[in-house]
Amino acid sequence: MRHTVFDTPVVNQFFNLVSWLALKLAGWKIEGQAPNARKYVLIAAPHTSNWDFPLTLAMAFRLKIKVFWMGKASLFKGPMGPVMRWLGGIPVDRRQANGLVQQVVDEFNRCCDLVVAIPPEGTRSKVQKWKSGFYHVAHNAQVPIALGFLDFKRKVGGIGELFEPTGNYEVDLETIQAFYRDIIGKKPHQFS
Repeated sequence: MRHTVFDTPVVNQFFNLVSWLALKLAGWKIEGQAPNARKYVLIAAPHTSNWDFPLTLAMAFRLKIKVFWMGKASLFKGPMGPVMRWLGGIPVDRRQANGLVQQVVDEFNRCCDLVVAIPPEGTRSKVQKWKSGFYHVAHNAQVPIALGFLDFKRKVGGIGELFEPTGNYEVDLETIQAFYRDIIGKKPHQFS
């Protein structure tokens, strides 16, 4: 995968220090640690606010994870495009869902090390059910799912256990969502 802020010498160290200071001043703590795996899908949940992005990046710097993330294509237009890509962004046209899962699976198959953060809601707005793309990417690429979280009530973020998809989406989704039952997003009414 391409070069990002996470593997840029000096800049990475600077952002690691800034992340430590910002999290400390804001009263946030980290639970868990980076998984001992070279490739995995990182669930980014709950995704209810614009604050999720900088907090997730700060957590990634502190946990020393080179994370790629998916964002709506409009974020990558104009002069901010190269910056968003350097921050690990992968542009996604949400109007064209076909082929996206396979594209990410192909990247996992091509790379020796890859972590892709995917918000299962697919948006900051309230949804009735999670989108299944994160699961199908992990299952088809034969990589585990790391249960990443931001709990605004406790001001704690981090990564829970690794989950190995079995291929039974409904049963696995119940297990995964059980992990998130007590986790409160910035806008709790938007997290289902």
